[in-house]
Amino acid sequence: MKLLRFGRDLREDHNLILRDYLSIERTRLSNERTLLSYIRTFLYLILGGIALIQLNNFYNLRYLGILALALSIVFLVIGIYRFILLKKSLKRFYYESREQQTRN
Repeated sequence: MKLLRFGRDLREDHNLILRDYLSIERTRLSNERTLLSYIRTFLYLILGGIALIQLNNFYNLRYLGILALALSIVFLVIGIYRFILLKKSLKRFYYESREQQTRN
């Protein structure tokens, strides 16, 4: 669960110029914002699916509710996967740039 942790997990590097540091911070915050929007979509689909399943007079809508529940889980998995993938990529880019700076 260490990968799903929000906040600053990259150590400050005083050799990194301000423009690059701010770019990394913007990307990190954008990644967190995107994950939160996936979670919001997940919750709305869960609520909509439960509401459609609860309707007793419209039996055909029950299938739409089940579909919404299934899609909500798919959205959550995709959101978490993309968050972890971009976070790993950002760490790899950050540490590779640090190694290049130390070589020069």
